[in-house]
Amino acid sequence: MPASPARPEVLIAEANPWTADLLVQLVLDVRGDAVVNTVTDGHAALARCRRKLPDLLIADGELDGLDGVELLRQVRRHPRTPALPFILISRRTDARSVREAMPLAPTAYLAKPFNAELLRQRLKVLLRGSSEKEPEYKRPALLINDLYEYLDSVREQGQGAPLLDDVRNAVATSLQAHDADLGELEKTFIRDPQITARLIAAANSAAEHVGAPCQTVGQALQRLGIGRCLNLVLGLAVQRNARLSDERLMALSAPLAEAAMRGASLAAWLARRLGLDAELCFTAGLLHNIGDLAVLRSLQDWQDAGGVLSDEQIAAAQKSHSAKFGSALRIRWRLPFGLRELVAAFYGKGSGVFSREALVLNLSAELLRGEPLESVAESRPARMLRLPTGLLEEIPQSLVPPPAAELVSEAQ
Repeated sequence: MPASPARPEVLIAEANPWTADLLVQLVLDVRGDAVVNTVTDGHAALARCRRKLPDLLIADGELDGLDGVELLRQVRRHPRTPALPFILISRRTDARSVREAMPLAPTAYLAKPFNAELLRQRLKVLLRGSSEKEPEYKRPALLINDLYEYLDSVREQGQGAPLLDDVRNAVATSLQAHDADLGELEKTFIRDPQITARLIAAANSAAEHVGAPCQTVGQALQRLGIGRCLNLVLGLAVQRNARLSDERLMALSAPLAEAAMRGASLAAWLARRLGLDAELCFTAGLLHNIGDLAVLRSLQDWQDAGGVLSDEQIAAAQKSHSAKFGSALRIRWRLPFGLRELVAAFYGKGSGVFSREALVLNLSAELLRGEPLESVAESRPARMLRLPTGLLEEIPQSLVPPPAAELVSEAQ
């Protein structure tokens, strides 16, 4: 397709919301000014093409109603559409299926799970042309003038936390290594709250859910497989607001990231010593302040769109909206209820019967607040757990902050 300075229109036909979101992010990474429309079945895609042809069509080979190959066949029958770029993504890679599609001249025939990085390189050629400079991306103007109204408006649709800078290089390396084993990927991804939450959510989506819900990165990796996990992480990495550029917001994100890892590691250490599910406690501890990080990302969006952002507003926004953002994310991503309960237990919320893992999270929160060990040993979670004598004194110093450290509260 000839490169054009006009905004390209891209149609994505994909029923799986996680894959659709990845494809949207890849397109926008190449052309930030692209107009991207998504549909979930072949008939809807064909109807859109009949109303107005896109500049590029990306379709799942196994669409409901009208599958990808038949959609391609219908599109190619029209005298105006033979040159329409069409990327077909299918799990049918046998010789017969490929021979059926090749006479219809798909621009690319990709096998599932596809290599998202290679697809991104192909999109650069299709949407921009190899000699063109990337068009300047202009963010839309703000429609709301008040910061706190803006935060309320984006809370339910927010993309979550930014990816943490200290894992970016490791993630970039993993994205190039499709022969990496699950263990190595888990070591890389388990350090980032955003990656952890999104992989667990994707593994528990309607399209993937079989058996017990996934509650840890390890379980999600097993269910999704290496290829799909790498693609989901790439989709996060290429989002335009995935990195904080304001130095004040970056400075705030560092201690939040440290607190997330400390909470995760402490909860896992206690759980391991008590013979409980250490991996699950690690996950809950890692996600306890994802709302704080998500607010920082939305504040960056506000500023990038032209909004004024003072130090006082940053502090007030975190205080007033972190809990709301965290709760909205955990619910919208449909994280397993048991995992959400553990995150809530970090803040002592909820009532009724507490699991021993929930008590570990609550105890971890007390320790991270810098409470004296004598006081923690007499606390309700410590008594209910019946901690062995001297266990608290054995906690590695690296996992417990100085007594003056404070914990930013976030309710379920």
